[in-house]
Amino acid sequence: MKTGLVLEGGGFRGIYTAGVLDVFLENRIRPDGVIGVSAGAAHGCSFLSGQKGRSIDYYTRYCGDPRFMSLKSFLKTGDIVGADFAYHELPEKLVPYDYEAFDNCGIPFFVTVANLETGLPEHIKINDMLADIEYLRASASLPYFSRIVEINGKKYLDGGCADSIPIKAFREMGFERNIIVLTRHDGYEKKQEHGLLAKLLYKKYPEFVKALLGLSERYNRTLEYIRELEKNGEVFVIRPSRPLTIGRMEHDPERVRAVYEIGAEDATREMSALEAWLSRK
Repeated sequence: MKTGLVLEGGGFRGIYTAGVLDVFLENRIRPDGVIGVSAGAAHGCSFLSGQKGRSIDYYTRYCGDPRFMSLKSFLKTGDIVGADFAYHELPEKLVPYDYEAFDNCGIPFFVTVANLETGLPEHIKINDMLADIEYLRASASLPYFSRIVEINGKKYLDGGCADSIPIKAFREMGFERNIIVLTRHDGYEKKQEHGLLAKLLYKKYPEFVKALLGLSERYNRTLEYIRELEKNGEVFVIRPSRPLTIGRMEHDPERVRAVYEIGAEDATREMSALEAWLSRK
């Protein structure tokens, strides 16, 4: 039976996931496959390259840098996350990513993107992190605050718009039991967002507008589904032990580190139970 690792997104809340994953690296937790959405995909990269501490390093060093994530970047480039800085200069020069380690890790890695023309999620296998980096960028390209990412004639944005927690998709791929890392506390329920802006900005993509308008209902149904799987012992869920108080564009490195530490603490507390769950056939 294959064990998957499913990583929710959530902007800067995703640094919680980085804390969880660093504890996984310390304890040699090795799934058979990983799927991530948006920030979950970004932090999943460092997990798969075995670079413990890399995510919290560059987040605390650059969270206040306008090239990383800022309204200034949005006004200047159309992307709230600076594409060249975040996906090239940072991993290739400033905080080097270990591309070779990723190539040799032997764990298949998928990222979720939302197709604007169909409104549906696509779960893309990343074979070469350097060559496929645009899929990572697409997965984390927030609607309203990012340019559409076009790859091979297809138009994409943040995978969370179509499939925020791709547990069903991963199970269909053959990962029958899964560790799920969420970035919302237990009891959270997503509220319906006003659809006027979606209809105005994405009027060329009616299926994508439908996906955005149906996001809260799908998300809440997925949480119900996860609770049922959890009761049956088919998934092991790590979620924030308390609400994460961090902004989508957090510039205070101490607040970033505090959320990372919550993730590390939660994972450490759950480690014995997780190892027992993994040992079951």
